[in-house]
Amino acid sequence: MIAADIRTQTLNPAKLPGLFKKQFELCKVSPGQTVAIVSDLGTRTEYIEAAFAAADMLGADIYEMKVNMIPGWTNVGVPTIGKCKGTLEALKACDMILIFHVPLFAAWLREVMHAGVRVQMIIDAPDDLYALQAPAGLKDAVMHAHRMYEKTRRVHVTSKAGTDLTYSCGEYPVMSQYGYADEPGRFDHWGVGLIHTFPNEGSATGRVVVQPGDIVILPYCRYVQDQIVIEIEGGHIRSIEGGLDATLMREWLADGKEHEADMDPYAISHLGWGMNPQCRWDALALYGDSPERSRAAARCFPGNFLFSTGPNTQGGGKRKTRGHYDLPMRDCSIDLDGVRVVDAGRLVDPKMIVQREAR
Repeated sequence: MIAADIRTQTLNPAKLPGLFKKQFELCKVSPGQTVAIVSDLGTRTEYIEAAFAAADMLGADIYEMKVNMIPGWTNVGVPTIGKCKGTLEALKACDMILIFHVPLFAAWLREVMHAGVRVQMIIDAPDDLYALQAPAGLKDAVMHAHRMYEKTRRVHVTSKAGTDLTYSCGEYPVMSQYGYADEPGRFDHWGVGLIHTFPNEGSATGRVVVQPGDIVILPYCRYVQDQIVIEIEGGHIRSIEGGLDATLMREWLADGKEHEADMDPYAISHLGWGMNPQCRWDALALYGDSPERSRAAARCFPGNFLFSTGPNTQGGGKRKTRGHYDLPMRDCSIDLDGVRVVDAGRLVDPKMIVQREAR
């Protein structure tokens, strides 16, 4: 019996080499450069072949380094590189890394970036690589938002549902992604378009009210079904109230505790918003809730407020907890030092608005 929710891939597989070539060009891959692929036991073979073909078309050198594991979607900070002798040194010597699992919050990623290596993450399905590839103007919009966020010292997030959250900025760097790794030391994720930062330690205070239709993109990949009321004080979640979705959140964060007094899973992590017009809020409804179909699309639809908990090592902090929760929220308003950039889920700064391309 064939399950009714299986979606057939719509992208012709023969187009993948051309799609990868376009991505490599966005990443400024040129003749004589060395591209290293970091794959794993679950990486799509057709992606490796497409990357080899694209590099060949551009005159770049390329090789594959396959790790002996299948990194899970729900674990962050897994050290896939560095345990085998010579692997970290080899990657620090190349020009760009293509990685097919999530390296975020892992120490080796910071090392290769500090060495000036570009890192391009590819973790989405072929249809999404095609549909979400960065449109014209996305980099400019994201970097405009990046510069505004860098100057911001106080953020206020509100919603008609009752969200009223404030936090301070400046202790940690702003991180931006526009879909391609085109500069030395840059990490990016094919298909995204967003910015975020980690709030100053202890500064996040207030209430976050998660509504039906908001999305839990990590760890569950599901639309929220019932309201979650999250009370935050001193940079940490103090209570999570509601129905099933609140219970799921409480249980997941509690499961990430290393000891009874461990508060790291409840700390507020990266906070920001999406700007890629190719990304759709209704992607889970259209294409199913497989993580491969919702990693970029659900995280970066324009005007969402991305709320998260747990680790902050990617920004230079010390929290390594696996109690990580990513929750893109709709209909929120975001004020940066009193200047509104998102109003009820709509981007209002014209320099952050990018036109959607028909694909």
